[in-house]
Amino acid sequence: MTTAPTVTLWRPVGPKELALIRESGMSAFPPRLPEQPIFYPVTTEAYAIKIARDWNVPASGSGYVTRFEVSKAFLDKYDVQVAGGREYREYWIPAEELPAFNAAIVGEIEVIASFP
Repeated sequence: MTTAPTVTLWRPVGPKELALIRESGMSAFPPRLPEQPIFYPVTTEAYAIKIARDWNVPASGSGYVTRFEVSKAFLDKYDVQVAGGREYREYWIPAEELPAFNAAIVGEIEVIASFP
């Protein structure tokens, strides 16, 4: 049996977003809010940790890093964006395409780090 290629991505989240991910059975990210036109999973664990620790903790009291696999075939239609420095790389998924992104997740979303 051949398995389709996947790409490992990370997503820093706060406690509210993590609660919604858990409600999905660790299988999907929640819809974006009106002020959030894009969903941005990142390409490295280090970048996700930086956001969770430095942004999510001050904003919401805690931060978490999730890791998950996404179908490479799905991601191939998006370019990796550089956000402020070459080590800060992320995909910009338009909010209206998040359901298709969620459908392209292979396996479960894992929490791999937490910053209380």
